[in-house]
Amino acid sequence: MTNLTVSAKDEKRVKALGFLRNRGTDNFSARVLTVNGKITAAQTRCIAEAAELFGNGVVTFTSRLTVEVQGIHYDKIEDFRAYIAKEGLEVGGTGPKVRPVVSCKGTTCRFGLIDTFSVSEEIHKRFYEGYFDLRLPHKFKIAVGGCPNSCVKPDLNDVGLVGQMIPNYDKDACKGCRKCSVENICPVKAAKVIDGVLEIDKKQCINCGLCIGQCPFNAIEDGQTAYKVYIGGRWGKRRSLGIPLDIVFTSKEEALDIIEKVMLLYKEQGKAGERLAETIERLGFQNVQSQLLSSDILDRKDEILKV
Repeated sequence: MTNLTVSAKDEKRVKALGFLRNRGTDNFSARVLTVNGKITAAQTRCIAEAAELFGNGVVTFTSRLTVEVQGIHYDKIEDFRAYIAKEGLEVGGTGPKVRPVVSCKGTTCRFGLIDTFSVSEEIHKRFYEGYFDLRLPHKFKIAVGGCPNSCVKPDLNDVGLVGQMIPNYDKDACKGCRKCSVENICPVKAAKVIDGVLEIDKKQCINCGLCIGQCPFNAIEDGQTAYKVYIGGRWGKRRSLGIPLDIVFTSKEEALDIIEKVMLLYKEQGKAGERLAETIERLGFQNVQSQLLSSDILDRKDEILKV
């Protein structure tokens, strides 16, 4: 430890860039952003080459879908950044700000209801890049899941977006079959034939879309794409399960506006060192939800950002 030459000040400076010190050394691990967990073959080769040229040849992966290149000496940090920039790659993802977005694989999965790659890329550009210099009370994590299976655990992030498919049920087309294919496929038993007619309990339905196209009499031919939003999730030493807003949004733009409202509310009403879950607990969920569902926060955006 006595042979270390990189000062605490310089360590803090490069940490803000996305370089984390390898304990007991003057070497650092670079957090290379993947935007949404997807990189090209050329970018993969570039990272591997950079790991051999500037690091110790080891590449690891984080739970937030970033790529870490280990063993980069402090003096080689700028060379590393310049090398990966050739393939449009950058480092980052630390500090009390918006963190890199986590996304599941979306519509390449048979359960995927929304294109999570494009949605998360839009979130990355709008909030990670657009609010890069915005200092928040604490870290702010966003996850995008393509269906209610919640593989990326959206409800354990500060904001979680979950793809939905609200079934369009034509009750008049129902024949009340004794063996109902819709009832049989429903994973949460929200669909049941009662008194000769299929009933769907909207409070119990998770909008997974599995029932669509299952009825031979076309009672559920299609559905409405939608977005469920969870707020206040957290994982770690203290855990909190995100709470879903009462409204399921059928507009992507509205759902993304909610993310911006949450950020602005957190900026304005959160206390330093307080995670969003604690802010919501202190203010009260219904109070927070009421603010998020109104236009007031976005109307005061410039005012909030000035502080």
